[in-house]
Amino acid sequence: MPWEALVDATTRSIENFLNALDGVLGSAFYFPWVLLGVGLFFTLYLGFPQIRYFKRAWGVLTGRHTPPDAEGDTTHLQALSTALSGTVGTGNVGGVAFALFLGGPAALFWMWATAFVGMTTKFVEVTISHKYRVKDDHGEIAGGPMYYMERGLSAAPLAALLERRRFDGAAGILRRVNFKWLAVFFAAATVLSTIGSGNMPQSNNMAEGLKASFDIPEWVSGLVLASLLGLVIIGGIKRIARVATAIVPTMGILYTIGAFAVLADNHDQILPAFAAVFSDAFTGSAASGGFLGATFAYAFNRGVARGLFSNEAGQGSAPIAHASARADEPVSEGLVSILEPFIDTLVICTLTGIVILASGVWTEKFETDFDGFETEFIAGVYTDQEPADVEALHRYLNGVDGSGVEPANGSFAVTDGRLTAVGVTVLHKRSVAEDVIYLVEDDAPYTGTIEVEDGTLTTPGVALHGRSLVHSVRLTTEAFKRSFFGDFGQYAVTIGLVLFAFSTAIAWSYYGDRAITYLFGTRWITPYRLVYVVGFFVAAVMDTSLVWLVSTVTLALMALPNLFGIMLLAREMKATVREYWETQK
Repeated sequence: MPWEALVDATTRSIENFLNALDGVLGSAFYFPWVLLGVGLFFTLYLGFPQIRYFKRAWGVLTGRHTPPDAEGDTTHLQALSTALSGTVGTGNVGGVAFALFLGGPAALFWMWATAFVGMTTKFVEVTISHKYRVKDDHGEIAGGPMYYMERGLSAAPLAALLERRRFDGAAGILRRVNFKWLAVFFAAATVLSTIGSGNMPQSNNMAEGLKASFDIPEWVSGLVLASLLGLVIIGGIKRIARVATAIVPTMGILYTIGAFAVLADNHDQILPAFAAVFSDAFTGSAASGGFLGATFAYAFNRGVARGLFSNEAGQGSAPIAHASARADEPVSEGLVSILEPFIDTLVICTLTGIVILASGVWTEKFETDFDGFETEFIAGVYTDQEPADVEALHRYLNGVDGSGVEPANGSFAVTDGRLTAVGVTVLHKRSVAEDVIYLVEDDAPYTGTIEVEDGTLTTPGVALHGRSLVHSVRLTTEAFKRSFFGDFGQYAVTIGLVLFAFSTAIAWSYYGDRAITYLFGTRWITPYRLVYVVGFFVAAVMDTSLVWLVSTVTLALMALPNLFGIMLLAREMKATVREYWETQK
């Protein structure tokens, strides 16, 4: 089997496996409801802390309510900056664009909803994790959900409930449950997620942005940035915190300037953009231009998933960074964490989303090299100019029954780079592809036949180029060009993205350090860091959509056990908050 065919076959196998896994995890119907449900429960149970304690959170951040001799390795600001550097990353630049590409304006509404209830979720998980933090054998603070799961979780509340219902046998079994297994599972999922969620999307999107703006080959970007990453993370949490505190404000200011430049040039589209977000929230997004529409369920799921990827509320990652903060009261650090989803999603992600919607680029097609992962051949001739075709393709792409659209199969003739066969349509990035050219080595036009099996091109060595919708960093970059800065606007995205993504990768390496320490001890930190840096380099040359799929799967593997754990500690959380305010009085 030729090398190209072997790579394609392996990629498809990995894709199929990850899609199956994602189907029962992050993209399953229950996942967004669980995520929002837990956040909504704690919002009501604790009396809307994201509103009532918002002002207090800023006071704690400045150190006004923290004794100078409180135990910890970092200040509140450094802990927040580290956590923000872990959350403010490609999710804010490429992730928002990907959500809008998939779900249209409605997806942004559900990102907001995720952030609002996520402010409470973050408050809970950080407070509980800070309460059960420990010191490792190097004398450094170690914390996170794995520690509260082992040291704080108990099935006693559930057992008491069963006893009241007279299920004494089941209650007795529950009282003997040890949650060390859940802690181990979460720590292992964290290690996987540091590569799949904190590492790979950052590297891939940085390499893509640098290639688009400066024509730097992906492997060069990956090699240079991986080397810099290694130099930073070898210094541990104190060096990571110093670098994060320097990078986070800089990247925020630069990115905001570029975003407001676009909004100034498209000011007449700002209100219509917000109107579309709210009007489509409970109906799904209608077709527009090259965008073929998204159902409510699709927009809801993708919006919640991208919202979680962006602000990480409920995922259990940020509590690892906040555990290092100097504080004598766990609730005080929990208050600081309320600010994370606010800054990350309700400010930065909103800027990105409105820029993309107001500029109109989300419905436009651009010249692009086609990824095999996102290219599909369908039987029949379809166009996005005919309402009947749009409806059929809308149903097909959103998994709605009765579309009548079928994947193509067979051999099709190509002459001088153009498909001469009739009765087949090419879809790329969920849109009808236009001006498709078939190329071989050195971008020479291909003449011959292509083989298509179940909608997938199986002829090795043939690449496609044409016009289609784009997503992720490319979409945000195109939006930032629509201002008085012109093409120079893309540099704000690229430079901001590099700072965003690099700081995220730095923070997530620390999360992996703590998880490895919990599982195997500090002696395994250095080997882990080497694997982390190598993975960062490899991800720079991977397919973007495959990278996002990996991140979605690994994200859910962390979130589900963490959400389960904090629900078991709901009563303890409420008591801890009550005690905090009593001592403050």
